[in-house]
Amino acid sequence: MGTAVISHDECLEHVTPPGHPEQVARLDAVRGALEGLDVAHVTAPMAAEDDLLRVHPKSHVDAIKAAAPSEGWRSLDTDTHMSAGTLGAAYRAAGAAVKAVDLVMSGEAGNAFCATRPPGHHAERETAMGFCFFGNVAIAAKYALDHHGLKRVAILDFDVHHGNGTQDLVEEDARILFCSSHQSPLYPGTGAAHETGVGNVLNVPLPDGTGSAAFRAAWERQVLPRVDAFKPELIIISAGFDAHKADPLAGMMLETADFVWVTNVICDLADRHCQGRVVSALEGGYDLAALGESAAAHVAALEERSR
Repeated sequence: MGTAVISHDECLEHVTPPGHPEQVARLDAVRGALEGLDVAHVTAPMAAEDDLLRVHPKSHVDAIKAAAPSEGWRSLDTDTHMSAGTLGAAYRAAGAAVKAVDLVMSGEAGNAFCATRPPGHHAERETAMGFCFFGNVAIAAKYALDHHGLKRVAILDFDVHHGNGTQDLVEEDARILFCSSHQSPLYPGTGAAHETGVGNVLNVPLPDGTGSAAFRAAWERQVLPRVDAFKPELIIISAGFDAHKADPLAGMMLETADFVWVTNVICDLADRHCQGRVVSALEGGYDLAALGESAAAHVAALEERSR
């Protein structure tokens, strides 16, 4: 079946102000690094309004539409900016995650990676923040439950920042397990271990300077047993690569090999519980060389497991 990589050139039209870390060059770096891998390339569709409304109220979707400028930039907060191409890119990023679920659930792909931007895991129900506008992975999880009739979906987030938006969108839905390892303290200041939702949220805060051994131990002792016990029918990954030691926005010290390791242990879980079904969506990663290398290693590991 193989791995599907879902992307769209419209995701390059989300242009941020000069010097902003979430820049067009990020997606160029990822897509360039994926060249030569044995994957199927799929065009990301626009998200359907109904899919956005699974997690966001209409007032939020309407507010994002209304904020979209015809030229220049509009700032929603000090970090989150819209250009003329942002709205289309955000719809493509959410649509890619939904398309990935369809491809994996139908068996057309063994697993899938969404090479899209803007990212989504900071977008709360009614708040765009942290470079994010819509909760892409939460949208995909709710779609999988509602459209494909699944009973249990796990979202696993190894971005260096806590996925506060994803947590906000799923913490009252016991059908979704959300596990996040992240540096703490760090933006956005959420993700304490005591934040447990309705028993469906596991936060694993890690200190500045955390390296390979401590990161892997945290996953082995906390995340993997929790997912095993949950027995998901689909696993969705928030794949942020900003815990890499080269990243300028945080202080964890992971190597590219750690992203290969975590990809493989997630695939082991998927093999045990959900016929290998994994959907991954790009989140952070702001050193271009490290981002490209790490994303390519992640997708190569997915491709190897999808054969």
